[in-house]
Amino acid sequence: MPSERRDVTAGMPRKRMAAGLLITDADERVLLVEPVYKASWEIPGGCVEADESPYQAAIRECREELGLDLAPGRLLVVDWVPARAGRAEGVMVVFDGGTLEPRVHERIVVPPGELKGWAFSDPPEAAQRLPPLLTRRITEALNARADGCSYYLEDGVRVT
Repeated sequence: MPSERRDVTAGMPRKRMAAGLLITDADERVLLVEPVYKASWEIPGGCVEADESPYQAAIRECREELGLDLAPGRLLVVDWVPARAGRAEGVMVVFDGGTLEPRVHERIVVPPGELKGWAFSDPPEAAQRLPPLLTRRITEALNARADGCSYYLEDGVRVT
């Protein structure tokens, strides 16, 4: 009997995955970043790379995008998003990035080839800057933070 084991997951479907951080200031405004490669803003975060956990991706992306070493807090939301034109279905996670003190704002440095800049945004400003799906996800992440819970979303809408 051969001692080798075959990878039973090799033929299973793969999903894209991304991780982000919900970071706020003392006024509960959400920190958003403005990518150079698209028209809409986002929260700090990005693609989970091969052999990387979502938690580690959130740490790496925060360091790459803001120049900050933050330890993410608890998981706020998991959002399954269906496939759409040009994108496969995916699973997006948002961790609590905490509240930044004003002295930390001065240490933020964005990479010029990736981001145009960053800003704290109140809910109306965020809704203008973000696509509807991300607006729904961030709203639920703020609710989860306030409620002390984690929520499961589908296409930005709370299921549980």
